[in-house]
Amino acid sequence: MAEDSSTSDASRVPRPVPPLPPSPPVTPVPAAVRPEQVRPSGVLRTSRRRFLAHTALAAAVAGLATRARPTGAPPDQVLLPGVNAPGGRTVHGGHGGGGDPVTGTYRPPPDDGRALLALRPFTDPLPRMPVLTAAPGPDGVARLTVRQRTAQVQLHSALPGTPMWTYEGGFPGPTIEARRGVPLEIAWTNELTGPYPVKAVEVLDNRGDLREWDLPGARGAQPLPAAAVLPPWTVVHLHGAVVGGGADGWPENAVGPTGVQLTRYSNDQPAAALWYHDHAMHVTRLTTMAGLGGGFYLLRDDEDDAAGLPSGEYEIPLMICDRNLDTDATGRLTGELLYKIVLYDGQSERLPRSFTGPFTLVNGTIWPYLEVDPAPYRLRVLNASSIRPYHLMLIDEDEQVLPEGVAHHVGSDAGLLPGAVAGAEEFALVPAERADVVIDFSDYAGRTLRWVDGSVAPAPSDDVMQFRVRDRPAGPAPARTAVRDGTDLAPGFTRITADVASPITDRIVLITPAFPVSARMWEMTETDRVPEALADGPVDGIVQIVDHDGALRTFRRIAADWADPVTVHARTEGWERWTWLNLEGPGAPHPMHVHAFTFQVQRRDHYDVSGWTYLVRPDGSFGGGTRSPLRFDRAGTVTGPEAGAKDVVSLGGGQLISAIGRFGPHAGRFVHHCHVYEHEDHRMMRPISLLPDGVVALAPPEHA
Repeated sequence: MAEDSSTSDASRVPRPVPPLPPSPPVTPVPAAVRPEQVRPSGVLRTSRRRFLAHTALAAAVAGLATRARPTGAPPDQVLLPGVNAPGGRTVHGGHGGGGDPVTGTYRPPPDDGRALLALRPFTDPLPRMPVLTAAPGPDGVARLTVRQRTAQVQLHSALPGTPMWTYEGGFPGPTIEARRGVPLEIAWTNELTGPYPVKAVEVLDNRGDLREWDLPGARGAQPLPAAAVLPPWTVVHLHGAVVGGGADGWPENAVGPTGVQLTRYSNDQPAAALWYHDHAMHVTRLTTMAGLGGGFYLLRDDEDDAAGLPSGEYEIPLMICDRNLDTDATGRLTGELLYKIVLYDGQSERLPRSFTGPFTLVNGTIWPYLEVDPAPYRLRVLNASSIRPYHLMLIDEDEQVLPEGVAHHVGSDAGLLPGAVAGAEEFALVPAERADVVIDFSDYAGRTLRWVDGSVAPAPSDDVMQFRVRDRPAGPAPARTAVRDGTDLAPGFTRITADVASPITDRIVLITPAFPVSARMWEMTETDRVPEALADGPVDGIVQIVDHDGALRTFRRIAADWADPVTVHARTEGWERWTWLNLEGPGAPHPMHVHAFTFQVQRRDHYDVSGWTYLVRPDGSFGGGTRSPLRFDRAGTVTGPEAGAKDVVSLGGGQLISAIGRFGPHAGRFVHHCHVYEHEDHRMMRPISLLPDGVVALAPPEHA
């Protein structure tokens, strides 16, 4: 989409589009080698899958994963006889007569999944993270020190301690509370010691009823040597913070042991549940897996205080993620974290499946329970998984979703909604998204409720956590605002419209399909110069779209890889409309994130993307283009919570999302990326240059 020059000043007049270079001959890739159908569906819907899809274990699990309260028996792992001993095979052959990128990769044998039964759900109470606050000094700046250090963390009472890289010895890290208008300077000190604490392996799928990614244990696979010697090289990013480039946690500005990252957060944005996590270049998937996956940073302000929402003991941050664990020779869980990556067979490059694990953790504990009063609670929920989306459903003892009116959305990623939105008895979160919900347990005294994951591709157990509602409040109930559908929350909220956001610059990003190569993130620009060769077939880097107005538009690729020149030259406090179009079929959504940029979703449309094709260049690398235009199919729905202030958006297959937002007043270099950790580490992250408007006006034309 082109910049709207009709509302731009002279410095924003678009430069002439340079002539397109002649296209080298390319060969379309047959659709048969793009097995999108092997990916789990990303269309989140209400569904109920009991504990294991593997029916041989269903009865056993029903007895072990009791929904009643614990009987007081000592916690222990439940081990069943006959666990398969490691004994897989190594793949040596190629495919199609050529070399195979996964040649030599180990394939474990099928397994009946008995190690999945080792841990009883709802055995351990939900941990509450310690809270760090600091009063401002004489200069008006508050200061804290947060240490990154190696520690043993108890993930379940039946497990030995798990070695992890942590913030202040815990997983998640401590909750940091800050105040709008009070800058906070944090010294993030790297005191990590010892080797990388996670066993990392690569395998092929076992082709059994239980897929390899759903099984604990390396099962004969050998640790990856490069991961085993990973240095503790880290850089903290405060996700959602509107800061300058020096405070954003640039991925290449990491520090090693004894190093200190000194960062000042200006805190000049509305109250929100921000969160911090490691963002080290190329290895974020590994450092976050080891325990640097985050902690909450709760920014407060007067408007949030005035909303009268539950607070103190009645406000609980919840970080949800999935993990896997290694096993010993007998099949017993060792407590050691396992980063098991499954490689896809028969692709044109080494193509890893993004990590999912069979165990769901909330605040660092596997399947915890939480005792609550029969009263309203404010839950600040974060999906800190790599790729797994959650569709959280609050159900009763009869496995029925609670009726509408029990739970309400009151905020989204970047702050309060203007009014409460009903329907939070079930809601979806992709990685890095946050939900701010109020659940009223008042009518459920003495009852036991559960959160389960109702997505179409949950972990082997759909359990997330249990809520045990006390018969009566533990103490006097504090006064609070009754939350109903439409309850006013943020009178200062303004809905962004095109007339408000003027002048505006357009950006468009295409997500190319995974299979037979990794998904890429293409930055595009609109052009009036349609290559003549397009009449004879697809042209590498040229994509045509028939949009929702019926207009045929032509775009060309201007960047795709991290090392390509910067093409997003933005202005501080400049309005921008970002459009993402996902060319994949059904699959896990891509959580798209732009640093230092808060936005509101304007459109969510569905497109027929069947006109896309990959192309093989003469050098054997892959390009792509459209053999026929991608076509608008139907308008989608922007949900109530999604209409609030956001910094992450869920982009499903065949979807086009348009969002309008504004960069902050602080200049610097930033990134935009998919928030699936494996994606941002491999192919799906690009730089942004953000400069003051007056500086851009003096820049040479090629940088304007």
